[in-house]
Amino acid sequence: MNYIGSKLKLSSFIFSEVKSVVNTDLKDFVFCDLFSGTSIVARTFKPYVKQIISNDMEFYSFVLAKNYIENNIDEYIVNLLINELNQAILEKKLNGFIYYNYSEFANRQYFTNENAIKIDTARITIEEWFENSYINDKEYYFLLTSLLESADKLANTASVYGAFLKKIKKSALKDLVIEKAEFLPTNQNNLVFNKNANELIKTIKGDVLYLDPPYNSREYGANYHLLNTIAKYDEFIPKGKTGLRDYTRSNWCKKAKVYDELEELVKNANFKYIFLSYNDEGLLSFNDIKNIFSKYGKYSYVSKDYQRFKADNDRVQKQGKTIEYLHILIK
Repeated sequence: MNYIGSKLKLSSFIFSEVKSVVNTDLKDFVFCDLFSGTSIVARTFKPYVKQIISNDMEFYSFVLAKNYIENNIDEYIVNLLINELNQAILEKKLNGFIYYNYSEFANRQYFTNENAIKIDTARITIEEWFENSYINDKEYYFLLTSLLESADKLANTASVYGAFLKKIKKSALKDLVIEKAEFLPTNQNNLVFNKNANELIKTIKGDVLYLDPPYNSREYGANYHLLNTIAKYDEFIPKGKTGLRDYTRSNWCKKAKVYDELEELVKNANFKYIFLSYNDEGLLSFNDIKNIFSKYGKYSYVSKDYQRFKADNDRVQKQGKTIEYLHILIK
């Protein structure tokens, strides 16, 4: 997925720095990704650790992690279900919440009418299969993840769902075909949560804690509201021109509260190694983070120049560079 703050291109850098600091094999370690997003960092560490703890306050992120971090369904079943679901969206054609609220028909052209109907059909079918016990919970989250990622590729937006484009762009005109969300099957006892990070941190413990909170005032609940709506598929009255749903506002996106939020989290963290990704354009300054980390143990950092992206009609456009810091605390 094209995702603000994605660590896809930084994941190998983060992995190598964690390995360097810990300076031992990770096979007996519990690794926690507390702001998981698309689960990129947790997925990077998954093959090398004893257990992954993944968390995100956004429900669509929880769905992704349930697939990528917990799943272990058989490849034969994966292919069978994807084929059946794609057949269903060709045959059933059910008008539903997305068509009536987020399509050309609704004057909120996040999706073409045809693709909105296919999203509705897929989402209704997945729910029916689950309620009728045709699929189990692992298969349910696999199919939801596959739908979310496939629909996102056809969204008529400039990267995020804060607004839709006035004209349907070329990529959004393609017909929806649900592609399988590839995952690495696991036998680990991994845990996936959908909670406030500062509350969850009081109830978990492990070895390595990785933090990648929001850096600025842009709320993920607003930027990706439509992914939450597809994932939850609940009834509500969309607000305004963009069809926003109610969402929880994060203290990490508030200049007046973010310093205390980080300090409280670090103070309560029952982890020896803490790593925080944060760039030089965030609400917290470099010295803010240094001051907090230095109170609780040995502090250091590494940095890397990183290509910044700006949304446009082609989804993303390269726009200068920023410095990505990895702040390190050994408690």
